[in-house]
Amino acid sequence: MFAFFKKKSVEDKLHSQYERLMVERDKLLLTDKNLSNLKLQEAQRILNQIESLRNAI
Repeated sequence: MFAFFKKKSVEDKLHSQYERLMVERDKLLLTDKNLSNLKLQEAQRILNQIESLRNAI
């Protein structure tokens, strides 16, 4: 019931950012491939941060 007030973990925040970037990348893929590639690189960096957090635990 009180999960609404629960704070997101760092991993959850990074995962949300990753998902948002991948959606943006998919939209840009149809119009601007270079910008789409930049979004993919940024998403990959975030995915690497998530992996390093998981390995640190």
